[in-house]
Amino acid sequence: MLALHASWTPAGRLALWVEDPERFAFCPSDEDHDLPRPHPFAAPTEALTSWLADRDIEAEDDDLSLLLPTSPTGPSPSPFVWLDVDALPAPPDRLRPWSVLTSMVPASQAHRALSLLHDPPPDMVVADDLSALQAIHNLAQAIVDHGSFAPDLTRGPDGWEARWVPRPTAPEHLVTRRALIDHLPPILRASGALRVGATAWEDALVPDRAEVVDNVLRALVDGLARTRVIPRPLNPRVRKPEPIPALLAALTGPEPLVHPTADVASLHPALQAWAPSTPTTDTVRTAFRISAPDEADLPWVMEIVLQGVDDPTLLVPAEEIWKARRTLEIEGRQLVRPQERLLGDLGRAARLVPLLLPLLQDARPRRRTLTADEAWTFLREAAAPLSQAGFGLITPPWWDRPRARLGRRLAARPRAGSSIGLNGLVEVRWEIALGDAAISEVELRELAKRKAPLVWHRGQWVELRREDLDAALAFYEKKVALGNMDVRTALHTALGLQEESGLPVHGITGEGWLGELFGKQSESFAAIPSPHNLHATLRPYQERGLGWLAWHDRIGLGVCLADDMGLGKTIQVLALMLHERRDGPVGPTLLVCPTSLVGNWEREAARFAPSLRVAVQHGAARADKKGLAKLAKQHDLVLTSFGTLVRDLAAYEGVRWRRVVVDEAQNIKNPDTASAKAVRAIEADRRLALTGTPIENRLDELWALFDFLDPGLLGPLSRFREHYAWPIERQNDTDRAEQLRRIIGPFMLRRLKTDKAIVADLPEKIEIEEPCSLTREQAGLYRAVVDDLLGKLEEGTDAERRISVLASMTRLKQICDHPALFLQDRSALLQRSGKLNRLEEIIDEVLDGGEKALLFTQFAEFGHLLKAHLQERFRREVLFLHGGTTRAARDAMVARFDRPEGPPLFILSLKAGGTGLNLVAANHVVHIDRWWNPAVEDQASDRAFRIGQTRNVIVRKLSCAGTLEERIAKMLADKRALASRVVGAGEGWLADLSVSAIRELVKLDAMEEP
Repeated sequence: MLALHASWTPAGRLALWVEDPERFAFCPSDEDHDLPRPHPFAAPTEALTSWLADRDIEAEDDDLSLLLPTSPTGPSPSPFVWLDVDALPAPPDRLRPWSVLTSMVPASQAHRALSLLHDPPPDMVVADDLSALQAIHNLAQAIVDHGSFAPDLTRGPDGWEARWVPRPTAPEHLVTRRALIDHLPPILRASGALRVGATAWEDALVPDRAEVVDNVLRALVDGLARTRVIPRPLNPRVRKPEPIPALLAALTGPEPLVHPTADVASLHPALQAWAPSTPTTDTVRTAFRISAPDEADLPWVMEIVLQGVDDPTLLVPAEEIWKARRTLEIEGRQLVRPQERLLGDLGRAARLVPLLLPLLQDARPRRRTLTADEAWTFLREAAAPLSQAGFGLITPPWWDRPRARLGRRLAARPRAGSSIGLNGLVEVRWEIALGDAAISEVELRELAKRKAPLVWHRGQWVELRREDLDAALAFYEKKVALGNMDVRTALHTALGLQEESGLPVHGITGEGWLGELFGKQSESFAAIPSPHNLHATLRPYQERGLGWLAWHDRIGLGVCLADDMGLGKTIQVLALMLHERRDGPVGPTLLVCPTSLVGNWEREAARFAPSLRVAVQHGAARADKKGLAKLAKQHDLVLTSFGTLVRDLAAYEGVRWRRVVVDEAQNIKNPDTASAKAVRAIEADRRLALTGTPIENRLDELWALFDFLDPGLLGPLSRFREHYAWPIERQNDTDRAEQLRRIIGPFMLRRLKTDKAIVADLPEKIEIEEPCSLTREQAGLYRAVVDDLLGKLEEGTDAERRISVLASMTRLKQICDHPALFLQDRSALLQRSGKLNRLEEIIDEVLDGGEKALLFTQFAEFGHLLKAHLQERFRREVLFLHGGTTRAARDAMVARFDRPEGPPLFILSLKAGGTGLNLVAANHVVHIDRWWNPAVEDQASDRAFRIGQTRNVIVRKLSCAGTLEERIAKMLADKRALASRVVGAGEGWLADLSVSAIRELVKLDAMEEP
């Protein structure tokens, strides 16, 4: 995989270059070099330049000099592509110039290139420097959308130049800019190097981080703004144009240079005065909250509040401000003279919005009432000027939602004689809707007579825009006739994936099977009782799941069963296969899963559905291409692994499968992987995905899942990103999120085992944080590693720092587990670790109660040490499953642990045993060392907390008090809802913290002598 890098040159161009780790070669140099040498693993750019040209981006190949970390063996490869940290060459000890061949994009087209590169060329991944420039582009887009930019004149070498420059006043834009500056990758400053021979970028580079961000931001805002304005070219016959036409021509044309004969110098002071004053850096702002009444005849209310800039949910009413004296403390924020601040802000706001003037007549203004017309005027006309001036506006939750306006809704019914499924033809017509209800022409004309922009209709406030009323009335006059289209196109049209002019689209309704597809909730599908030959009794929610699967199976739609881990996805699929065979054979099902789960599927099928003919196509003894075709004809279910499918794809493609099922479908979340391409290549009448985590990190994963299930349902990836992924992930667009939920809703069934309406009899999961003390030996080792790390942080380069931080985090976690794990000296374990002491106490309790426990560790070597120690300490057999365990040995361990008389303790490597196992024989789970992603820990805990568990499951999480383990555990607890996204990639995020943050994270608190 190639890494796509980017830099912003001193000349103001976007430079793109490609790093190929396979081109790595040592290039020793005994002497320092001050002239740029060719970068040894920068790849040619012909393919990139051609890719850009195909998209009408003018790029030319050109060399760029970068000052990069260098060791005696050559430039250091970026950690982004050099994944094997242990195999890195010697750490860099200085900065040296290297020349890379780049595709140079002019500033005027940089905004288009950065937008297109969210979907990079094949076999390329976006490196962190390009990702940072794309983040600056997002901010530039937001600033232009907000209207926070103004014209500016500067004197250049060839004369006056006119450009659009950012003038951000919205607090969210200022916070974003600050974050971009704080987290700017150092390599983005490498093209501005001045002093060669330095050992750190900070000593050698200008401009500083803020200057880089602002330079890029100015260029992108100028380029974007020019796309939003109407060109005003000069009349070529005018030899000396007037200043304003000349300025407009330079602001709207392709080049910023003002006509040389135009006297625009007089405009410069006026433009400078037009620019808003420097925005405040306060962490709070004055805001206005508009509340709608619950009845038509009651007044609206506008309140003055203080609102947190970084936390918009933090609101302080004006009453509290008037109660305060000289200072007001708001959750750690100190606001001096808050009353003067409020009155001053109110005076500024009233100059922009006259509706606020009555508030100034009150000595202590708090709120005022509004009529519905005044409220509409404020909401519709005051939002932009107030926001641009730095004020907040808190509106009713329905305001500006498309479904609170008049809109169109597509009504569909199956066409007689047409097939069912996404390719079937349906008859469609548009109808006018207000919210979720259709509205007749009579009702529409009655609403139009009110001539009010905000009206109370059917128990809710709705906005009647004049253009919406005109479009809706014109629609009825046209009397739109029925038309025909396939179901997929109807969905795209009705759900916004296909652009339509006029009224907003409110969705789709249907008759017949379409009505069931679009209108039914998952719980309303008819339950199917347990098949007579299923050797189990399905729970009520599983019977409903079987009904849902069978209904979609009948109409040929690919679906995802996304039930929470432990709710029995396996048995529901086996029940489906038995149900469809009640009248005879129907053809083979191919089930693809991770290697570790092949044996589990084989056992579950033999246990619950012994009448199914099951074959395993895996391992050295698997059938060849001809044999597989024969095997499929003779069996109902063929089990294989992702790896086997990729290797033998041609053999699988030669079979016509009734169904292909992908278990642990998060394995195909990247559509470009070999596994994802292989499962998409299988010809099958039905497609089914099973996963407890349909989205782990990004919405692109959801698109990849549906590209397997129902190709084309979510449109092309580029359109999906633009319409859904980016607005939802970057702007928290709740409307788009709701729209996407409605699109995928008919095709995904998601139930959670914590929902008592689903599983009323599942026992509780009790999670306990277990703080442990360090022994004196552990504390000494911990301090030594911290001292060594802090020394490297102060002296090393950024590349060295990243490597040192990651390595040191691992060492500190090893010390917290046990000194013997860190020292690798095979010494005795007894009484040397606070964690081990607590673990032995827990095991004593487990064994005394006649119960069993799962012990998870991320260090396989520690598992080996624990196995020997615990067997000797408790005189009981201890099982240990790790990455090197064969499938046969794994299956045998699971079977033995499941027996009542089996071993009571099972040590599992977190990666090898964290998914795909049913270990309900245990009702105790111990996480010996903490994983930084809580989703990974939850998956591991759910080996015991799942259907079949009859006892409460006690999950203990060990962490050493006063160390980084305790602090990171607190960070995850504070932000658990976001943790999987923030730390989903493991521990790499820790290396990006500031030096002060790392110092605070790893410090060892004072501890009592043991």
